[in-house]
Amino acid sequence: MSAILERITESNRVIRGYTDQKPDIAIILGTGLGKLAEDIKNSVVIPYEKIKNFPVSTVPGHGGNLVIGQLGEKSVIAMQGRFHYYEGYSMQEITFPLRVMKELGAKVIIISNAAGGMNRFFHRGDLMLIYDHINLMGDNPLIGPNEEKMGPRFPDMSQPYDKELILLTEKIALEDGIRLHKGIYAGLTGPMLETPAEYRMLIKIGADAVGMSTVPEVIAANHMGMRVLGISCITDLAIDGIVEKVHFQEILDAAARSEPIMTHLIKKVIQNIDI
Repeated sequence: MSAILERITESNRVIRGYTDQKPDIAIILGTGLGKLAEDIKNSVVIPYEKIKNFPVSTVPGHGGNLVIGQLGEKSVIAMQGRFHYYEGYSMQEITFPLRVMKELGAKVIIISNAAGGMNRFFHRGDLMLIYDHINLMGDNPLIGPNEEKMGPRFPDMSQPYDKELILLTEKIALEDGIRLHKGIYAGLTGPMLETPAEYRMLIKIGADAVGMSTVPEVIAANHMGMRVLGISCITDLAIDGIVEKVHFQEILDAAARSEPIMTHLIKKVIQNIDI
């Protein structure tokens, strides 16, 4: 057994000590968006520090728990808080929990994040479906030896975000009157926010929103053949490269205001996913 498969087995052994539930859908809850986990029924909550080989979240607004249970008729596993490159973790460490969730049974991954909006049609608090991304992190989780049991050496990324899940989410948003955009997400390392020149560059290369996460997880999910849905909460704006000074608490506050809408949308999507 390779080192990565052995670590996954060790982590799953700990999780199976808490529950034998087999999740179909994994959820990564980003900055300020962790309350969806409170709606999971018959839940088992496992702090990250209790799970062997798991990193520990260090960012405000990230709860730091793995929550396993039921949303409607679906069995789910939710990360209440994620890990970031800027925290000092490697790309492999960032995506390790995703590999654990896939081994536990998850076939679909729903990823949320807080992002800066650059599209002139966006407003603070809007939601954006991610249909593609640009990796500007200078790294990715597939660098190094490949474990063929997890996925191919050269995975296809022509459809990184599942088209059927995108259409389903758009349909639900339209029916429920939710303002929902669709756009391209640019992933940068952070932790600083972007300069005006950097925002203008991102706009010119086609990005609609920018953040410090998501891209590594999406690459790893595609490597393992998982279906991916990505949703950004637009928490700050840099329209046409015009930047207003923003404090992290304002980002948390904006995410918190949009959280009920994001939660409602994700719950409805999960109810209607055909596994």
